[in-house]
Amino acid sequence: MLFWVIAAILTLGASLAVLLPLAGGSKNASAAGDHDLEVYRDQLAELDRDMARGLIQPIEAEEARAEIARRILRLSNAGQADDTATQPSRSTRLVATAAVLVVPLVSWGLYGQLGSPDLPSQPLSERLAKNPADSSVDELIARAEAHLAANPSDGRGWDVLAPVYLRMQRYADAVTAYRNAIRLDGDSAARQAGLGEAIANAAGGIVSAEAQAAFEAALKLDPANPKASFYLVMGVAQEGRIAEATAAWQKMLAALPQGSPWRGAVEQALAESAARSVASKAPAKGPSAEDIDAASSMSPQDRQAMISNMVAGLDEKLRQNPRDEEGWMQLVRSYAVLGKTDQARDALNRGIAVFGADSDQARKFTAFAASLGVTATE
Repeated sequence: MLFWVIAAILTLGASLAVLLPLAGGSKNASAAGDHDLEVYRDQLAELDRDMARGLIQPIEAEEARAEIARRILRLSNAGQADDTATQPSRSTRLVATAAVLVVPLVSWGLYGQLGSPDLPSQPLSERLAKNPADSSVDELIARAEAHLAANPSDGRGWDVLAPVYLRMQRYADAVTAYRNAIRLDGDSAARQAGLGEAIANAAGGIVSAEAQAAFEAALKLDPANPKASFYLVMGVAQEGRIAEATAAWQKMLAALPQGSPWRGAVEQALAESAARSVASKAPAKGPSAEDIDAASSMSPQDRQAMISNMVAGLDEKLRQNPRDEEGWMQLVRSYAVLGKTDQARDALNRGIAVFGADSDQARKFTAFAASLGVTATE
């Protein structure tokens, strides 16, 4: 019932705000005209007093009186024109009044049929008091934030909320939450790695010096922490040290258990580093910078197919122009990074065959392949 009373009062107020100006006509304009007329009358009286005291000559007084009379006449004509222009017609008033009355009535009728006027109010305090199992994620976060606002020294609360912020891509809030958790509950590998990930994502994926320090702190507490290891190698790759990053990711991939969720991330990073390596080491045979940018926006399956095609193209060109020493080394590296050991060994053997088993190039190929874990066929 209270809802309908409030709605009626608001509707009445809105209706009066529209109807009163229609009923008022040109009262404001008339008031302004009366004021000007009073000023002109005062000027006429002042003119008579000046002439009586001899301050102005009769001829000048008559000219001034005529000018004031003309102004009064213009004011009278303008007032009549304004009254005609601003006074709404009877039909206009009827249409406006009908619209003001009909719109609320139609709105109330539609709301009564389609709305939920009897639905009880749901203030935030009551929603936060619900069973957590019946609450949405936003309500749970709001509950946690309200709790931490009242209890900012609850390190456990910050520790629980930080990874939630991270998953929701609220990276700045995640950084604050992780720092509060570390400050209140102390260091842990998970907290430091989470802090580094939040800092890196807040910077658009760049592993800055601040993020690197957090990851290094995590590895001091847990040398096997995969998140910290992965991001530190990513920082190496971002510095352009692709070969070093590739070797580190390969070592990490070999150490990760089969069920680790980080295996997919490392394999994808290796595929992308292979594409960048092809572009930097063999620009005439590999992808351009635009190709690399395009690959970063593809799905993992499309990206893998694109990289495989580029490596296959390099292989075909070496068959046509086999006296390319750097090209053979790049092909062996690309196949090794993609995990295609048999193809890498085949490429090594073909490269050795081109230059001869006793050549300096063959010895260079063999040593290079061995650093990647690839050996030539006996």
